[in-house]
Amino acid sequence: MKRQPLYGLMAEFHSAEELLEAAKNTYEAGYRRLDAYSPFPIEGLADTIGFSRTRLPVLVLLGGLFGCCGGFFLQWWPNVIGYPLNVGGKPYDSWPAFIPITFEMTILCASLTATFGMLALNGLPAPYHPTFNVPRFAQATKDRFFLMIMAEDPKFDPEQTRQFLAELNPREVSEVES
Repeated sequence: MKRQPLYGLMAEFHSAEELLEAAKNTYEAGYRRLDAYSPFPIEGLADTIGFSRTRLPVLVLLGGLFGCCGGFFLQWWPNVIGYPLNVGGKPYDSWPAFIPITFEMTILCASLTATFGMLALNGLPAPYHPTFNVPRFAQATKDRFFLMIMAEDPKFDPEQTRQFLAELNPREVSEVES
């Protein structure tokens, strides 16, 4: 029987404090491709495993600027270039009249960029993930805490990483197959 390639090694811990301490020790040991799973948010865990900034705010800014420029242009071009009409002696490019739609287009494009950008950057929807292959991982939403070191980490060696995780006193260390 052919063996599946290894996605990583996962350690299960009893409490949030143990997970936080293990994540700190793992990051200090030089592992950088980590992920942690818990049934509730743990303050400081994201910083501990090296999660840094996301590109989402820049994407939302660019989406908002696109909406702003697009909304303004969609009003300016027909009124000034395409079909100029002199209504009551107003100038063709009366920009104060363009503000409401420009504002609404800014908000619309920024919010759509935030929604779809968040989904794309998080890799969602993800109906399958290799961690689902670990039978005990079903408890991650109830009362278990998991720390995973991915096989793509530059420092990852199956035997040394397993030994390192065992030194952190986990409840169990499991292989995660792709």
